[in-house]
Amino acid sequence: MRAVCQRASEARVRVDGAVVGEIGTGLVVLLGIARDDEEALVERVAGKVARLRVFADDAGRFDRSVMDVGGGVLVVSQFTLLADTAKGNRPSFTGAAPPEEAEPLYERFCAELRALGLEVATGVFGAAMAVELVNDGPVTIVLDA
Repeated sequence: MRAVCQRASEARVRVDGAVVGEIGTGLVVLLGIARDDEEALVERVAGKVARLRVFADDAGRFDRSVMDVGGGVLVVSQFTLLADTAKGNRPSFTGAAPPEEAEPLYERFCAELRALGLEVATGVFGAAMAVELVNDGPVTIVLDA
């Protein structure tokens, strides 16, 4: 599993031109689910994302999480994060979980964040999406699990 977490002052995702998910201050999480990922890993990574201290405290240090600042999380499924580019110029996606395995884990990830009290917005699993964000900082953290 790979989660690319971007601190945002605002973000939204569109499908066919219509906004399907939107947050103000918070995190945009691009989530790639691998073939061998399991629910326990999903729960652990969701907890890590929720507690990731990438928001500034009064002294300007990264010491507050999205939970601490009352922010939202926009979660977008992105199998291309698991691309293997070791050979040739065409990425291979054989390490990514097939949709029928990935979607329940994606939904579980979102449910875990909600269970922690976070506002969660999402894209549409498997759809072609346009993700818009104002990356605050910019701050981008990659979590490989």
